[in-house]
Amino acid sequence: MAETKDDIDVVDENNGKSKKLIIIIAAAVLIIGGAAAAFFMMGDSPEEVGTASTEPVKQAPMYHAVDKPFIVNFSNQSNGAVGYLQIKLKVMARDKEAIDAFILHTPAIKHELLMLFFSQNYDALNTREGTETLRQQTLETVNKILKDEQHTSLLEAVYFTSLIMQ
Repeated sequence: MAETKDDIDVVDENNGKSKKLIIIIAAAVLIIGGAAAAFFMMGDSPEEVGTASTEPVKQAPMYHAVDKPFIVNFSNQSNGAVGYLQIKLKVMARDKEAIDAFILHTPAIKHELLMLFFSQNYDALNTREGTETLRQQTLETVNKILKDEQHTSLLEAVYFTSLIMQ
């Protein structure tokens, strides 16, 4: 602040610097206070710590398609009329280990699934319940093979992407 007294300019140099210092300190206090408030609002309170869920976070699903369809004929079950079943399927797991194990044991899995599909009754598969039962048996068959081979990661689901019966 400048004043004129008897033709002499008096300037208070410290006043300008002290105002800047006060503004800087006030800004720092506001920033630190805002950060502390955000930390406390986002952090767990003591009541929430004891009630926190220990369930693991579900991973995103991973899918693997079996390249070639399974084809089985029903000549023995159809009184001489040849009928067949064609199934295309995909498997789903939530970890890569299960998919890798499925790929590793594909020959054994294909064999067991062909035996399972061949043992089905053509008439029973014409119903939704029959198809759903076969889907569940397929999942159980694959997971049994993976368990027998000492794998801890298993499939979560099997999906029939195509099911043709003629």
